[in-house]
Amino acid sequence: MAKHRLEQPNRGVIAKKAMIAGSLTVGSLAVAAGPALAAPAPAPSATIEIPNLGKFTVPGIEQNQVPNQFRPGGGGITAPVQSVAEKAVRAAESKIGAPYVYGAAGPNAFDCSGLVYWSYQQAGETIPRDSYGQLGGGRAVNYADAQPGDVLIFNGGSHAGLYIGNGQFIHASTEGVPVQKASVKAWSLTGVRRY
Repeated sequence: MAKHRLEQPNRGVIAKKAMIAGSLTVGSLAVAAGPALAAPAPAPSATIEIPNLGKFTVPGIEQNQVPNQFRPGGGGITAPVQSVAEKAVRAAESKIGAPYVYGAAGPNAFDCSGLVYWSYQQAGETIPRDSYGQLGGGRAVNYADAQPGDVLIFNGGSHAGLYIGNGQFIHASTEGVPVQKASVKAWSLTGVRRY
């Protein structure tokens, strides 16, 4: 059962009058009015405004600790910047399983050079559309120095794919076989081009 305290309706009024008079007597103890009896200072807090969300009071900090304006993206953790080659790889990976169609360059079906071409377009770079053009473009790179996003040309120039690292590439190989990953070693490599 809860404890009840006795109601004393004039108690607060008497204490206020005593404080105004300059002293307060509690039982046999008399205390002079002053800063010790003043109401405690409110805890520091700051009001911040977040655009499209509203104003919020944040307890425990003073106003001068809050930046003047909330700046989305103005600091903190930022996403790493992806290179064109990395974006091209991500685009090609997103099409694994898409059907092979001779002459197609996406977005739902691809031939070998069409997949490479479309992937680079998604990354904001235009490269030649056919595998022979892709072999003649960009900059030649030794396979030992290949990086994800480099264009791999096979079979004298008749086939292309996108290197993804660890001896693997993504390509659209032939009719009836969807876009897939494959081992570079299983193919006859002609050249590596970096765009």
